[in-house]
Amino acid sequence: MAKTNGLAWTTLSVDDSGGTPRDIRNDITNFDFAMPRAVQDHTGVDKSAIERQLLLADFSINLNGVVNVTANASHTVFKTVPSTSVARTVSLGHAAQTLANECLFTDYQITRAATGELTFTAPGVLADGTVPTWS
Repeated sequence: MAKTNGLAWTTLSVDDSGGTPRDIRNDITNFDFAMPRAVQDHTGVDKSAIERQLLLADFSINLNGVVNVTANASHTVFKTVPSTSVARTVSLGHAAQTLANECLFTDYQITRAATGELTFTAPGVLADGTVPTWS
């Protein structure tokens, strides 16, 4: 894959509470995600350096954006997070690469800044035990 920048994501959608994917790219100002693996140390006393093996895979995402109360926009997607425990498909697409994971969103935090901005943060974690895989 060629080097790329973070401009012009082709996909950033999250299912609403009814399971319909909603394109919220225009509402998201920045985000980060991680795909860590657990590690087990299994070093024997006969070694002078650490031996490890990879264990379970995980995924987490933090979406930050501007509150948009238009139908089917970011507020529609996240407003039920505090009252439901529905797993939602999060789809990311950039530079002909896609990543989709079933996530539980754990918070929908809205901030009204002193200058008047109304922004949100929505953290999500892997829900279904499927290893995150780019395609």
